[in-house]
Amino acid sequence: MTKRVFLSWSSGKDSAWTLYNLQQDPDVEILGLVTTVNQKHQRVAMHGVREQLLQQQADAANLPLHSLHIPSPCSNQQYEDVMKNFLQVMLDNKIDSMAFGDLYLEDIRQYREKQLENTGIMPMFPLWQKPTQQLAREMIDAGLKATITCVDPAKLPADFAGRAFDHDFLDDLPKGIDPCGENGEFHSCVYDGPMFKQAIEVENGEIVKRDEFIFADLIPLALASH
Repeated sequence: MTKRVFLSWSSGKDSAWTLYNLQQDPDVEILGLVTTVNQKHQRVAMHGVREQLLQQQADAANLPLHSLHIPSPCSNQQYEDVMKNFLQVMLDNKIDSMAFGDLYLEDIRQYREKQLENTGIMPMFPLWQKPTQQLAREMIDAGLKATITCVDPAKLPADFAGRAFDHDFLDDLPKGIDPCGENGEFHSCVYDGPMFKQAIEVENGEIVKRDEFIFADLIPLALASH
């Protein structure tokens, strides 16, 4: 029986690769992308990606986008209230599962499972425990193209912000940094890949420090055919 699925969408490589995996599953029907957006800055929370670019990603994936606006700063209770309100939308769409791009952080998985407990909606983790060194290179080899839009300078040098997520990037990562940034070392934004029907034209904007993180702006231009 086909599962009706919403995908938690960060705009980055892990959620994009999760989308690609779900697209290969004949038993899955993807009904939409779900993203939290910083209401004050109109950007994807943590990734710093413009809402316009987020919409272009959804258009390129040919899927509806559900943007959940959260305040800045946002308490855990406020976040949970927003997600609780969205639960009704999922129930109205007869969603069976919510998919996440998490890789190996057990506490994050447990939190997601707890949030969906007793809702009738099952969490899915298609990439769970895949070796990140292999996974990162698999994404790149398959044609996924992304830019590093956020760096935690306490974990990774600031000059990694704005770089392409490619083999050179992986080769240059300091020892101990996860190749997929699963520990929060960096975040990315995907503008092309096998999960999209069209590439998104982007150009690099300014790099700024905000809230102790380094953000590299990525400016969407237009949709371009593959």
